[in-house]
Amino acid sequence: MRTIMPKTFTSSSSSSSSSSSSSSSSSMRCLNDEDEEEDAKMLAAVKRQPLPAHDAISRLRWALSAVIPVGRSRRRHPGGLGARVTGTLFGQRRGHVRLAFQQDARAPPALILELSTATCALVREMASGLVRIALECDKSSSYPIPNPKASRPLVEEPLWRAYCNGKKCEYAMRREVDGADTEVLRAVENVTMGAGVLPVAGGGEVMYMRARFERVVGGKDSEAFYMMSPDGGGNGGPELSIYFLRV
Repeated sequence: MRTIMPKTFTSSSSSSSSSSSSSSSSSMRCLNDEDEEEDAKMLAAVKRQPLPAHDAISRLRWALSAVIPVGRSRRRHPGGLGARVTGTLFGQRRGHVRLAFQQDARAPPALILELSTATCALVREMASGLVRIALECDKSSSYPIPNPKASRPLVEEPLWRAYCNGKKCEYAMRREVDGADTEVLRAVENVTMGAGVLPVAGGGEVMYMRARFERVVGGKDSEAFYMMSPDGGGNGGPELSIYFLRV
């Protein structure tokens, strides 16, 4: 098993964006080639990008209200997750990005998905400030469930069609937690909200972004996860929303 040592953490605070950016850049390792320098710039942009105005977020949620009713946003749903969860996006720079949801920062992950999108490509997308990831699966799944009369919890579906900001990005697949996942999540468990790079023993780096998410349950076939601003003011970083739909 490879050993991952945390290089830098970015915790949530009420400090200004310029202070956060300076702290992050001073702790990041020097990158050797031009591609890595570009990825580092994109990652820095993700850290300091202000959230869109509250009215823009409201319009987005209004557009999805037909699928995910606001009045049911606090209802718990099977899957080991509550109304507030910790979400982590991470992966090797050129490898596939992984998404982990935990009930709290030190709990074992209730869900890990691997997206076919490269980590560096998602970082570039997030530098724009607004990212919407939509995951769709079919109700008539060919994958068996233990009890045919019961409905599989939505987040336990094994395979998804993936879209990022309306663009098809192949697929996402539920996966079991492995040793590498566990090491990354342990390395960042003290991070409330932030982004950074973790060096990997033997070479390579793991990029990560971590935050708290509000979980909105619309029913057995629709859920959404909205990244929460640490101060509730809507000025702490990019806006990220993740939607799960069974159609």
